[in-house]
Amino acid sequence: MSSIDIIKAPISEELKTFEPFFRKLLKSKTPLLNIITNYIIKRKGKQMRPMLVFLSAKLIGDVNPSTFNAAALIELMHTATLIHDDVVDDSQLRRGIFSINALWKNKIAVLVGDYLLSRGLLLAVENKEYDLLQTLSYTVKEMSEGELLQIEKARKLDITEEVYYDIIRKKTAVLIAACSSIGAKSVNADEETVKKMWEFGELVGMAFQIKDDIFDFDKNNKTGKPSGNDIKEKKMTLPLIYVLNNASPSDKRKIIRTVKSKNINNEKINEAISFVIKNGGIEYSQQKMHEFKTKALNILHEFPENEAKKSLIEYVNYTITRKK
Repeated sequence: MSSIDIIKAPISEELKTFEPFFRKLLKSKTPLLNIITNYIIKRKGKQMRPMLVFLSAKLIGDVNPSTFNAAALIELMHTATLIHDDVVDDSQLRRGIFSINALWKNKIAVLVGDYLLSRGLLLAVENKEYDLLQTLSYTVKEMSEGELLQIEKARKLDITEEVYYDIIRKKTAVLIAACSSIGAKSVNADEETVKKMWEFGELVGMAFQIKDDIFDFDKNNKTGKPSGNDIKEKKMTLPLIYVLNNASPSDKRKIIRTVKSKNINNEKINEAISFVIKNGGIEYSQQKMHEFKTKALNILHEFPENEAKKSLIEYVNYTITRKK
């Protein structure tokens, strides 16, 4: 049995019910919109975020209609932000498949993203899920600030390890935190438990993003993502920050020149990757990733044993052992 199968096991029925529930939410009277949303549904990923909502709910209570609304809200918002991100980054591919903007151009992609966000707002208001809406609104705000902070720092290249953690907390970890906390909130968990589940999700999200950033230095390119892509985009990630903090002044200047270079020179990028690997950037990042993972598991251990807890432990481990 694969890790994903183990994670899904306690919520397999909920996930089966969720698919038509989500599909129905996306239906529109506009034919073009239906064509695009069908394209999105057929190419959906593993649904790790809805899974986390359902598992967090089942860890504490019984899944109910509010849990389905919470999972749908997360999926709508997450999909909308991915579509908008692809427009901002001018990305032609998403998980190896053509992005919405690649097939239908930027204007339509932005409007589809807006439609998904508005559909999420209506779902929350129509069902009086105001607590969930507040959490999701805060999450979108934090994610936007995180992306803008990263862009600002890419211009100056003055990022510290603490600023890096702030960026990945905002741009990635808050969404995972929202999943686990609104899952708990949907089954009427008390405020202390909801906060605990937010902290759990945030720690998982931090580990998840560090793992993503380590992938960029993988010369085997198992992710399908071009090696050194973050360097080309002037993103200062943890492996690079660590080696720069410990490099000689001359080596530091050389690497910074490569990152600043407007001309993408693959030879120079490969040299920078090799320098990071050789000087312990990957090992240090893995150590930090495991620290976040351990803290997340320590929070889970405070909860009583059940099937959802076992799956959540597997979920955390999968976050740092996945191959892409």
